[in-house]
Amino acid sequence: MSLLNQISIQNISSNNFLKTINCPFYQILIFNGSAKFEINFIQYECSDSTILFLTPYQQFKWLDTNESALHLIQFHGDYYCIEYHKNMISCNGILFNNIYEKPFFNINESYYDEIVNTIEKMENEIKNEIVNPFTDSIVKSYLQLILSISSKEKSKYLTDLKPNELPNKDLVYFQDLIENYYKTERSMTFYAAKFSLSTDAFSKKVKKQFSKSPSQLINERIILEAKKLLHLTYKSIKEISQELNFEDEFYFSRYFKKNVGVSPSLYRKNVGISIVAK
Repeated sequence: MSLLNQISIQNISSNNFLKTINCPFYQILIFNGSAKFEINFIQYECSDSTILFLTPYQQFKWLDTNESALHLIQFHGDYYCIEYHKNMISCNGILFNNIYEKPFFNINESYYDEIVNTIEKMENEIKNEIVNPFTDSIVKSYLQLILSISSKEKSKYLTDLKPNELPNKDLVYFQDLIENYYKTERSMTFYAAKFSLSTDAFSKKVKKQFSKSPSQLINERIILEAKKLLHLTYKSIKEISQELNFEDEFYFSRYFKKNVGVSPSLYRKNVGISIVAK
């Protein structure tokens, strides 16, 4: 696979941007202005300088924007594996693959400008791919710089949250429950009972904090693990379905396709199996 097929840079007007994105690449989207969009069927709004991170086949749909320019980086997991480079750049679970946090945040003006300038440098290097034999290393270095800045700023953003913006102890406990039981307990009744609440009261409590229902969080956690096993291991789809406690691989495939938009086999084919699985 050539460099141009593994990473791409786009600087385009929001008016010409696709209304819906659903692709096998990791995506970093940076823009300045107000926007309304939907990720995994959850609506979000933002303003000012924003940087947004999407994983392969994450459901994304523009609803409304008024920003003038969009800077988009798309890269394949074969080109830059965020799991393989986790000791160098800790972005998995911070920028990508965190179902409990919004996959975007506001970034200050100086870092916004630095990232935009770095994107322009990446674009120039890619254009000169045939001339410069060191392009691959240079472009990866620029990508690492953007991920490093973003991870640092996202961590700072989470640290600086006001007390009323932080999840309370009950909801932190709920996250722990999901992590411990998502493979075996998928009923909201099970989790609501742990808090001695009705399912309705429990759902309202969770949705107020996460903008997602308990069922949505549980489903997203199952899908996150399924994607991880498809990408980071050589386990068969049957083995993965068994590990996630589905009745059979056919039910798992239907469940996965309903939530992701493609079958597990097509996801693995297009996203690939990571170098860490070897």
